[in-house]
Amino acid sequence: MRRLVYTNPVHAGYFADPYVWRDGDRYCAIGTGPAEAAGTVHGGAGPSVFPLLESPDLVSWQPAGQALLRPDPALGDAYWAPEVVTDGGRWYLYYSVGHGDRRHQLRVAASDAALGPYEDLAALTEPDEVPFAIDPHAFRDADGRWYLFHARDFLDADDGGDGPARVGTALVVHALADMTTLAPAGQVVARAHHDWQRFAAGREMYGRVCDWHTLEGPCVVADGGRLWCLYSGGCWQTDSYGVDYVVADSILGPWSAAGAEEGPRVLRTVPGRVIGPGHCSVVTAPDDATRYIVYHAWGPDMSARRMCIDELVMTPAGPRSPGPTWTERALASREPALA
Repeated sequence: MRRLVYTNPVHAGYFADPYVWRDGDRYCAIGTGPAEAAGTVHGGAGPSVFPLLESPDLVSWQPAGQALLRPDPALGDAYWAPEVVTDGGRWYLYYSVGHGDRRHQLRVAASDAALGPYEDLAALTEPDEVPFAIDPHAFRDADGRWYLFHARDFLDADDGGDGPARVGTALVVHALADMTTLAPAGQVVARAHHDWQRFAAGREMYGRVCDWHTLEGPCVVADGGRLWCLYSGGCWQTDSYGVDYVVADSILGPWSAAGAEEGPRVLRTVPGRVIGPGHCSVVTAPDDATRYIVYHAWGPDMSARRMCIDELVMTPAGPRSPGPTWTERALASREPALA
């Protein structure tokens, strides 16, 4: 039997906010590329937004073009954090677009194929109503209903949950009335409460100066009759950034963040090796049983956010990972005997 191994990062190119899914006997990945992150996306004759990768085994990745036909340039040049799901024979791409780091809106595109091309269909949020909405994550509950988790800004300091919340970007969930329409009423999933979740001190936002905190990149895993919403907290450019979670018995909560006081419990910086691991997705390995967390991280030189993978283990204390790793690891797989 051939042993399949990997060493992080599993893809050499810039590939932030990686979302990985299985399509038949292949893995597909979509992410935020350097142009999308920098806000320098330009249109072309074909798909020009969001890099795609494909792999037979979760380890060996090859470029597969771009996913999205660029919509109206007036929407902005910064495209972030795409995710793809399928329903009713069609594929749906959820993403945010905006100008720089403000006035981002959520939008949805669709395609008849997993790797596109995707054509923009509709806005899910409007900047005049929700000035900053990013990181959409579509989740299908056990009853078949779809929901959209995402991050948006909060300017108040009281969420009525685990004590006074910190001002900043935090997580909410809305039902999807259909795959292209967000239901109006939403539910708060998580707010920031801890120093490690600080994005920046004394940040000027919405005409005021405050210590801004950030929770972003939601990813929901169902396990043991409960829902675990993984998220990334802190500033994506610093070593405080990492992956933690909140847990609930149902979509409507209440969601508990108990245990997050001392920092991220799933992935965190390893000084001198891996900086700021975060914005994850979760996929099953080739053995059809073992979960892997897919995330981006900086190397010590901070030159690029690159895609990494490590096992995700559901322990009695909650989700944990041996990552971030940077040395050779064995992948859980079902490899045929070599001829």
